[in-house]
Amino acid sequence: MKKLDKFETDILADYEHGELKSTSPKKSDLAKFKAAASATFIKDKRINIRLSSPDLMDIQARALEEGIPYQTFIASVLHKYASGRLVEKPSSLTSRSTGRSERNRAD
Repeated sequence: MKKLDKFETDILADYEHGELKSTSPKKSDLAKFKAAASATFIKDKRINIRLSSPDLMDIQARALEEGIPYQTFIASVLHKYASGRLVEKPSSLTSRSTGRSERNRAD
């Protein structure tokens, strides 16, 4: 098990002392959450794409980091991109260079 940071340690201490209490969302918030969840998980279209073997291996490595199947990971990335919420994080498992740092230095 990984070492807890200060925030996590504080939460654990509060939990162990019974200082945390459960709350319920408002009915209006609950309705919004349900609608968002329903819209997010409706998958009614299928696509086929061709990828290079190295790209697929990198995608599978990233999915492994996230703990989800790679097809789910691809769908998640596409959804985040399409909704403007894609934020790139460096991977600790993939070592293949995208060339981005070399391009940025050349500019």
